[in-house]
Amino acid sequence: MKLKHIAQAAAQVAALALLAGTAQAQVSDGVVKIGVLTDLSGTYSDLAGKGAVLATKMAIDDFVAAEKPGFKVELVSADHQNKGDIAANKAREWFERDKVDVASELVTTSVALAVQKIAKDKNKIVLMSGPGSTAITNESCNDVSVHWTYDTYALANGTAKAVTQAGGKKWFFLTADYAFGHALEKDASDVVKANGGEVMGAVRHPFPGNDFSSYLLKAQSSGAQVIGLANAGGDTINSIKQAAEFGITPKQSLAGLLVFITDVHSLGLKNTQNMYLTEGFYWDLNNETRAWSKRFFDQHKRMPTMVQAGQYSSTMHYLKAVKATGTDDTAKVMAQMKKTPINDFFAKNGKIRDDGRMVHDMYLLQVKKPAESKTPWDYYHVKATIPAAEAFQPLSASRCALIKK
Repeated sequence: MKLKHIAQAAAQVAALALLAGTAQAQVSDGVVKIGVLTDLSGTYSDLAGKGAVLATKMAIDDFVAAEKPGFKVELVSADHQNKGDIAANKAREWFERDKVDVASELVTTSVALAVQKIAKDKNKIVLMSGPGSTAITNESCNDVSVHWTYDTYALANGTAKAVTQAGGKKWFFLTADYAFGHALEKDASDVVKANGGEVMGAVRHPFPGNDFSSYLLKAQSSGAQVIGLANAGGDTINSIKQAAEFGITPKQSLAGLLVFITDVHSLGLKNTQNMYLTEGFYWDLNNETRAWSKRFFDQHKRMPTMVQAGQYSSTMHYLKAVKATGTDDTAKVMAQMKKTPINDFFAKNGKIRDDGRMVHDMYLLQVKKPAESKTPWDYYHVKATIPAAEAFQPLSASRCALIKK
């Protein structure tokens, strides 16, 4: 009898080992490879860049330490230089030659739209933390893409709504002349008008730009109360600096429609005080955000932007889905990601919709006056939490072909 029990136990152990081996074998080559395609040298490198690569590495290290997966996780990164053709070629090379399973980050909308197409053709997953245009989950939506951190609808629904309701009724837009800027101007204009405001005009500047003088002078002569900055990164920083130099502020208010904490840090509180902005993450929200941000700061010497925090969150969610399904098969991993709520330091009860939009709370913030800041990087008053259901475009308004009306 004892020999029989031993034989049965041995058979059970063998069966479990076989199952474990099968699960591992379903991960191609036993390796999950994550590619971070970001701006490492240009206007968006401060808000994404090396910090986004670091956030990805932190997620991988934390996942391996906590989950002890039966597969290896590798990281590769590249500089897309904010050019769609460079990004598309690199993504194709990664997917076809280098066995990369997921392309991530992709700050710059033109880059994201180009890589989305390649990923769909190659049946690979794309996790987008940095780009902003709502076209990603509307006209260009597909079943392999997730838009994680923010979009132009959420930004406009926060900042433009707050400024207009506070009395800033007449707007003029200074817009980066590419897909992201156009989308941000349109979404903000719609919100301004819906809240009783008026758009006096707009001017578009080259992306990236350096000299904003002629555009700012047009904004100054427009008679608008508010100059909406439909740009980001270095373009926003230079716009704000030059507006101060020309004496445009404080006679006219600036509304930074996409402002990152790194921008405020570069400009200083004196130049940005009282400005409203909308973010998907702030390091000083609670104990969880502070703990993770301290770890990030210890390595990067700067507090994380929402793009960098979102990059960690999306990477971790993806890796957990691979482990849960026992495969890196795109359809199975995407299904797992969509059915699993996101609950981490970045988002509570976040959810990936069928259009690829990850919906979560957003935050309306106001930059502190210099005297109100008590410690380094203590830059914001949290004025309101915008619930996920209000922050993002409702599915009823979706232009995504995957959404059945």
